[in-house]
Amino acid sequence: MELSQKSQALRPEERARLAELLLDSIHHSADQTIEQAWDEELKRRIDEIGRGVATLVSAKDAFAQVRCAIR
Repeated sequence: MELSQKSQALRPEERARLAELLLDSIHHSADQTIEQAWDEELKRRIDEIGRGVATLVSAKDAFAQVRCAIR
């Protein structure tokens, strides 16, 4: 019996739980990939700051730039 057919034989609450587990497994994998990418980005930025090559912007100036950009 094919997996999709077997899942259709489950009670509705069992199918719902299976669907939750499957979706969680997809999101967990995606979340790990995103978290790893952010970790690498943070390390790169910290390194740039430490080497003095990053251009630092105050929060006040950053928000002003965003406000101008969205107008």
